[in-house]
Amino acid sequence: MGQGRCILFLFACLPASLLAGALPEGRWVDLSHDFAEDTIYWPTADKFAKSTVFAGETDKGYYYSAYNLAAAEHGGTHVDAPVHFARNKLSVDKIPLEQLIGQGVVIRVADRIGKDRNYKISVADIQRWEEKHGTVPENSIVLLDTGSARFWPDPVKYMGTAERGEAAVEKLNFPGLGPDAALYLAEKRGIKAVGLDTPSIDFGGSQLFKTHRILFEHNVPALENVANLGALPDKGFTVIALPMKIRGGSGGPTRVVALVPD
Repeated sequence: MGQGRCILFLFACLPASLLAGALPEGRWVDLSHDFAEDTIYWPTADKFAKSTVFAGETDKGYYYSAYNLAAAEHGGTHVDAPVHFARNKLSVDKIPLEQLIGQGVVIRVADRIGKDRNYKISVADIQRWEEKHGTVPENSIVLLDTGSARFWPDPVKYMGTAERGEAAVEKLNFPGLGPDAALYLAEKRGIKAVGLDTPSIDFGGSQLFKTHRILFEHNVPALENVANLGALPDKGFTVIALPMKIRGGSGGPTRVVALVPD
């Protein structure tokens, strides 16, 4: 393909820089959970609902199906836009496409999480990765593998509770990115975006959501409930994470995929 061409993918075009020449040979990895009645949402958020408009043979003799969908912005595999916790920062429709497409790295911490799942990924965890692989590249998308995706879609094992409502928030229990590590990635490493395999970029017991606030003040979006990180190498792949384009939205459902070259 020529440099000026692009592929229609999830209703958006990939930048020409990614498609200069041809896409590398490799395998595509789906990093998204599907949306259904058992999709996990924050306890105070409306869950996913799908209702049938029509499904079957029409009176004119052909098959037709259509459905209505309803859900909160934040649930399932989705992106948090910076405006979610930072006034006047980017809404989901304003995040530049190139900020959600780029080289990815995976930092794995599953072996460090004990019985208290409220583990906070630290600067030391990032530096352990860097000792092995080199500095986290500028403008990369950093994915954090806590091993939590194996619990999906069991809400008790995945996030600590199956209860709904405000009182359930106090029972949430899952790993997240610590505030110091968030600042390190945003200021010292200049990353494009960060994602992880839990319901929130902050740990489950967080009350002040400092990691959200730090990242979003730097206009760094966060991908949450990412799936299948165990299928990726630690580095050397491309991430594409394109959300529903909700005007003024604080987030939205996102299809996250990775291309791992041969």
